[in-house]
Amino acid sequence: MRSSGRRNCVSGSGHVHAPGNGQSDCVAGNYTEDGVLLLKVLVIPDVHLKGWMFDRAAYLLAAGKAERAVCLMDIPDDWGQEYDLELYKETFERAVAFARKFPETLWCYGNHDLSYVWNQPESGYSHMAGQIVNEGLRHLREALADESRLAYIHRIDDVLFLHGGLCEDYVKVYLPDVDPDATDEVIAEINRFGCLEMWREESPVWFRPQLYANAMYRENELLQVVGHTPVQSLRRDGNVISCDVFSTDRSRQPYGTQEFLLIDTETWEFRGIK
Repeated sequence: MRSSGRRNCVSGSGHVHAPGNGQSDCVAGNYTEDGVLLLKVLVIPDVHLKGWMFDRAAYLLAAGKAERAVCLMDIPDDWGQEYDLELYKETFERAVAFARKFPETLWCYGNHDLSYVWNQPESGYSHMAGQIVNEGLRHLREALADESRLAYIHRIDDVLFLHGGLCEDYVKVYLPDVDPDATDEVIAEINRFGCLEMWREESPVWFRPQLYANAMYRENELLQVVGHTPVQSLRRDGNVISCDVFSTDRSRQPYGTQEFLLIDTETWEFRGIK
């Protein structure tokens, strides 16, 4: 496992233009020999109208299983649910309630959230639920003490949290004047991007490192925790941990293990927790 010299460094500042391999049983509360609290993060992956995920995550946080949460969003849309407007509304209400109860939570936009913000219909998009989704996202932003907690990419220590994945080529092409080793600046600049830069398959909300062999951004120095691509179980490939294990197939049967990722951002040790 990778150990970092940085402690409790959280980054995710910037404004979204809208519209305009190892495992460990350690849990929150463990300390190093020098008395430093090890930061533990509970990751809520792609939601897709499963509001009960917030209830379960709230239970785990209240039980002291993690210090804080990061949500990889994709809150709306699921197979065949385009007309269930109550389900859309209920899911966002649970998300907002969770944000108010756990204000330290970081939120990472997913492609399904942004499809409504930018009016870019995709699979599962509900033309009937557009107003509900945009109002839900507005209520979520209003529930945050700081709007920067809702962004494309967040960083805690040397771990990046984002929906899809950040590849090296994307940084080179879209940030040619930024030092690629200046991670916080790279994140801040990307978090200012709008639809033009983000609504493309190589962007951090769309890229699928599970399917493509592109070099990842600073893959020897940074770990990335991502959702977006359904996997059957939590897994680490190189510097990417994939955790979209709550998604379902077209018959709405669970595809993965439906467990949350619990990660130590200092040591990079992780495990699943239900």
